[in-house]
Amino acid sequence: MELKWRKSSQSLSNGGECVELASFQEILAVRDSKDPQGAILLAARADLRKAIHRKL
Repeated sequence: MELKWRKSSQSLSNGGECVELASFQEILAVRDSKDPQGAILLAARADLRKAIHRKL
């Protein structure tokens, strides 16, 4: 299965600190746009949502 990646709206426009996101069912995938063949962080949407709200 091929994921459809999109650049985060929070990424800098100068090509520097960019992350890309993709989703599949209830899983969110995150990768460094400068290293698309590198590591991918996978997180359940519900778990990621809880972690973000704890930090706010």
